Amino acid sequence: MTNSMTGFGREVRIVDGTVISVEIRSVNQRFLDISLKLPQAFSMFEDKIKKNVQRYFSRGRIEVFISIEGKGFVKRDLQVDWNLFDQYITMFHTVQSRYDLADDVTIAMIPNLNEVLAVQETDQETDELKDAILVSVEKACQQVWDMRIKEGKVLKEDMVTRIEKIEKIINMLGERRETVIIEYRERIQNRIKSYTLEMLPDDSKIYHEIALLAEKGDITEEVTRLHSHLKQFSMTVDQEQVMGRKLEFILQEMLRETNTIGSKSNDSLISEWVVTLKTEMEKLKEQILNVE
Repeated sequence: MTNSMTGFGREVRIVDGTVISVEIRSVNQRFLDISLKLPQAFSMFEDKIKKNVQRYFSRGRIEVFISIEGKGFVKRDLQVDWNLFDQYITMFHTVQSRYDLADDVTIAMIPNLNEVLAVQETDQETDELKDAILVSVEKACQQVWDMRIKEGKVLKEDMVTRIEKIEKIINMLGERRETVIIEYRERIQNRIKSYTLEMLPDDSKIYHEIALLAEKGDITEEVTRLHSHLKQFSMTVDQEQVMGRKLEFILQEMLRETNTIGSKSNDSLISEWVVTLKTEMEKLKEQILNVE
């Protein structure tokens, strides 16, 4: 299965007034790289979340953003500084006695003592909340996976079209090969004749040298290897496995053979086909960079 490395997923869940939002973005990268951002209070789940993400993806940069908002996971406790409170009460009674005040200390005065009373918030972790986070990550991963499959189908269609074009050009190179050898041999003979002004004897060693020169421009081996590489490329595209890096290697070998043909050729038509061939391969390379 040809999967793309580009995808996006978003899942939102509400648990006891707490909103859990998970966003996952996937882009192309040579290896698997998972970047996770989540509230500090839930950092203990980081390894578990990353392992869940690894079950879905083999290559690409996976960015996971988790936000948790609401009061559902915050516990509030009232903190009282009893020592300071005792000092306040003692001070009130002292002032009352010293100035002969009629009013006494009342409960209504307590909330105004900010230094005495304080509300402390602590993160509250529950199994239900933890499970909700992990389920949300799973749902978002599935969305990214589905998008990568959908885009992968488009990539495969484009690659198959380019493979067909490349195969036609390789076939033309193979058909042109024999003609080029004959034409090249005749050009060498005619050039020698123009310098010697006479026919060469049939047993001349020069004919042997001419044959060797012609063979140096022979592209038979390169064309054969191109056919083999292209067949392997097509078979790999049809397999249900992670294939991106393997396709990169095969295409690299195809480009190597194509460059060799270009350096050997003294034929304008073959040179033109080589340029077209390299153009199609470069476009193929751009698509492979997005394949998982």
